[in-house]
Amino acid sequence: MSGSDGVTVAGGATPRGRFPHAKVSGDLVFVSGTSSRRPDNTIEGAEVDEFGTTNLDIAVQTRAVLENIRRVLAACGCTLDDLVQTTTFLVDMNDFGGYNAVWADYFDETGPARTTVAVHDLPHPHLRIEIQAIARRSSPISDATIKEEP
Repeated sequence: MSGSDGVTVAGGATPRGRFPHAKVSGDLVFVSGTSSRRPDNTIEGAEVDEFGTTNLDIAVQTRAVLENIRRVLAACGCTLDDLVQTTTFLVDMNDFGGYNAVWADYFDETGPARTTVAVHDLPHPHLRIEIQAIARRSSPISDATIKEEP
């Protein structure tokens, strides 16, 4: 593996641009901003009924984002335990409580450093949250460790 490689995860949501799910540089894994999009481009935690009423659930979206990050990290030979830093983007800080409660299901005070900021918008009006992350491997990453899409 070269010093810096992009990783696109087979079976993951297709990035909405020309960028990888993660970039590996030495023992660091930089996870691109990750949402609750599914591989079929539907959004976990977003429901629209037959009358057009939309229900956006920050707890469901947060859990889906963390699980999507878990899959990206696994493709790079890492786990959530390897996270060292995250930046969370919330469309509405009123969602902070729901997001924070789900976060506590995954991490405690020994987890990654974290910054949470409010943003005006995300790439789809049903997205309430996006998280980018940095993980550090305890052992070097090799070609055999990376599971890239063919």
